[in-house]
Amino acid sequence: VAELLASHFGSIDALLIASVEAIDALPGIGEVLAQNVVDWFADPLHHHMLDKLRAADVNMHMERVVPTSDKLAGLTFVLTGALPTLSREEASELIKAHGGSVSSSVSKKTSYVLVGDSPGSKAEKAASLGVPMIGEADLLQLVL
Repeated sequence: VAELLASHFGSIDALLIASVEAIDALPGIGEVLAQNVVDWFADPLHHHMLDKLRAADVNMHMERVVPTSDKLAGLTFVLTGALPTLSREEASELIKAHGGSVSSSVSKKTSYVLVGDSPGSKAEKAASLGVPMIGEADLLQLVL
C-alpha cells in the first residue's frame, strides 16, 4: 500500500492534501483504508513527526516509474503462489513496466489474480468475488 500511495502521489506533501475519494480511487485501496490514511495525516502529532523528518533531510519524494508500454494500463493484479519462472518481484516489475499496478489484497477493483503453485487465501477470495485468475503464461501473453 505504501508503494502504491508513494508512486501515485509522488510526495508526502501531495498525500497530505489528498482526499478520501482520491485515495479510494486507487486500485486495491478501499474506503476504510482511505479514511484511515486521511485521518493519520490530519493528526497534528504526525505533522510534527513529518516536520522532524524533513529537518533530518529524509527523502519524501518517489520517482514515478515510466511504463515502457500501456498494454496493462488500468489493470490491477494481485500475486499469489510461486510462479514457474518469474519471481514475485520480477512479475511485479513486468506488470508495472507495462502500465499495470500491483496490489497486496484482492478486492472488487482487482482485474486479475496471478496464481502460481500453492496459492493462498487470495485465490479463494478472488473466486468468491468473481475476479479472473490467470497463470504466468497468461500474463506473458498479455504483454506480448
